[in-house]
Amino acid sequence: MNLILKATEFSALKHQNQKRKDGKTPYVIHPISVAMILSEIGGIDDEEILSAALLHDTIEDTDATADEIDREFGSRIRSIVEELTDNKELSYSERKQFQIDHAPNLSKEATLVKIADKISNVTDLIDEKPTDWDDARCKEYIDWAESVINRCPKVNMKLEEHFYNLVNSYH
Repeated sequence: MNLILKATEFSALKHQNQKRKDGKTPYVIHPISVAMILSEIGGIDDEEILSAALLHDTIEDTDATADEIDREFGSRIRSIVEELTDNKELSYSERKQFQIDHAPNLSKEATLVKIADKISNVTDLIDEKPTDWDDARCKEYIDWAESVINRCPKVNMKLEEHFYNLVNSYH
């Protein structure tokens, strides 16, 4: 439990000045949501996987480094977070395509976090779409997320069923 609390604090501090795409929700709500989805829907109780969920966007979106994650949380968590980190040197469209192409190669741990991440993002889009997104952009994101999840290894039926039920409720 201490590891999860430490990861929550680290994530909250690193994301403290960021907001979600709706412009008002503190960003840290997202990684907490991802960890909760893993636990509550996926039945995951592995502290390192839940901690990786809490940290999954820190290298990509904050000043956190892979070495810092390794030092603070260990090599397994670092590895999971690195698998989930987009290469910001690629264009937006290249990053999105890479997620589709790379999905079959994800570890089981990273796949679990990836599915929970997409559940969280799609739920947010359905519940309160970003002010600057129209319906077409929301549909485009959801279709893309579905393409990523379709290519992921099958690791947790409850998470996968939840994701597809969510997508189907949108269409």
